This record gives sequence, structure tokens and C-alpha cells, in this order.
Amino acid sequence: MKAIANIFMHFFLFDAVLAGPTRSPVTYDSETYDVGLEDLDSLYDYDENLSVDQAQVEIGTVVPSVTREIYLPSPLPEEPEEEASTPKLIDGSSPHGPGVLGPHTHEGLPTCLLCMCLSTSVYCDDRELEDLPPLPKETTHFYSRYNRIKRVNRDDFANLSNLKRIDLTSNFISEIDEDAFRKLPQLQELILRDNKIRQLPELPPTLIFIDISNNRLGRKGIKQEAFKDMFDLHHLYITDNNLDHIPLPLPESLQSLHLQNNNIQEMHEDTFCKMKDYSYIRKSLEDIRLDGNPINLSKTPHAYMCLPRLPVGSLF
Repeated sequence: MKAIANIFMHFFLFDAVLAGPTRSPVTYDSETYDVGLEDLDSLYDYDENLSVDQAQVEIGTVVPSVTREIYLPSPLPEEPEEEASTPKLIDGSSPHGPGVLGPHTHEGLPTCLLCMCLSTSVYCDDRELEDLPPLPKETTHFYSRYNRIKRVNRDDFANLSNLKRIDLTSNFISEIDEDAFRKLPQLQELILRDNKIRQLPELPPTLIFIDISNNRLGRKGIKQEAFKDMFDLHHLYITDNNLDHIPLPLPESLQSLHLQNNNIQEMHEDTFCKMKDYSYIRKSLEDIRLDGNPINLSKTPHAYMCLPRLPVGSLF
């Protein structure tokens, strides 16, 4: 039975082979089989002058054309050309006005490059300056301590209507022009200590704080009634100046008066109080320093009756 099945299977396979398609033998063109790549162009003769209309194109073999829009970036706007007559300096300024770093000093550097500018405050401490640098117009606080400045000119602070504080501590200032500070409408604090000032110029009435300690004012360095119209003056420090008197009159707003280490030898009963008005009380003036002066405070007891506190000084 097994042998009959094998015979049947062989017979079936033989019929299937006979029923399959026959392949024709592959023949190669002996003339083009051995042609190199460099000879392919000369093998076929293409007519270069054949126009598109005359060409026969095989249907289905041409890639369909696709129309695409090419988007190019829009051109950048052209920058306006700068006029040759107004060249710009390295800090962005022009020779005719201040730039980002402020006006230029005598050394040719912008003030805010030579000094340090923070908001509306200018710090020129310890720069070995011999002259005050020009300041930006918006300056409110100016510090130029520990330099070699010898003089303050009338134009050094011109047109600085916002200036509120000037600190020139520890310079060599011996001369100040009469109008150097007078025209500053908002000046509140003036610090000139540790200099060589012999004459105090006229000051604006807006001052609240004055420190001219350790100078050389002497007997005539402060004009009469120099502080009379300063109705907002709170602190007045004139220590170490060889003064021989207390500068009068003192404004009612005064809270602190430091006159130690001078040459003050006497005091009048109406220096701080009113001789004929025993009901008068001067509440604001609580801090008076007269120590280091050759004055005996016990000789004028009525001069302190209106004060909330006695002055500090020698009672013998």
C-alpha cells in the first residue's frame, strides 16, 4: 500500500513540472557586453537638436512635475547712515554732548568710567583726582572723598538742580568760589570735613546737614548770620577749626551743634535762650558739644535755662 502511494506521488509531481512555463535562454549582445562606462556616450547617438515636441516620451516613465513656492526671508530694514559730521565716541556719545557714561572729564574719560555711577549717585572716592569731574545732570548724590582736589569752582556744580548731597571729605580744598553751592535748589547735605578751607562761601537755605569740621576757618572764616535763614538745618558740625566764637544766630530747627576742640572762651546768656523771656523753651536743640574749648560753662548758667539738656563742656 505504501509503495502504491509513492508511485502516485511521483506521477503527480511529474505532471506539475511538465505543466510549468518554459524559459527562453538568456543571450547577451557580444557587441555591447564588454563596453566600458567611458564609451557609453558614443555608443548611442542622441540627437541634441531634437525639440521637446518632436521627442517621443514613454507614457508612465516621466516623473510628474510639482510646483513649489520658495519662501525667502524678508530683507532686513536698512539702517540709516550716520552723518559724517556727528561721529560717535566709544561710549556711544557724540563730541557735542554727554553719552551713556556721562560727560567727559579733563582726562578725556567719561565720568562714569572714571568713577562709579549707581542710579543717580556718583562715587569718585580715592581716584587721585585733582579737579572735580563733570557730573550727569540727573545726579542727586555725589561723593569724591580721599582725593587731591584743591579748589571748588563756581561751574563745578552748575545746572545740577537735583543734587541733594555733596561729600568732599579728606581733600586739599583751600578755596571755594562764592557761588559754588549757593545756586543748588535742592542741596540738603554738605560735607567738607578734613580739608584746608579758610573761608566758608554762601550756602543755600535748603541745607539740613553741614559738616565742615577739621578745617582752618579761624576767627573770620564764617560770615555773620551765615546760618540764620536755614529754617530746616538740623545738624551743624564745626569742630577743630580754631573758632573763637559761636556763630549766631542759630536757626530754631537746629538739633545738634558740635563745636568741640576750638578756641571759644565765652558765651552770652542769649546765645541759645532769650534773656527777657523766661517761658521760652528750645526743645529741638538737645545736643551741644563744647568740650575741648577754654570756656567755663558755670559762669553763664542762665544761657542754658531754655534747653532740654546742658551742653557738654568744662564746668571749672
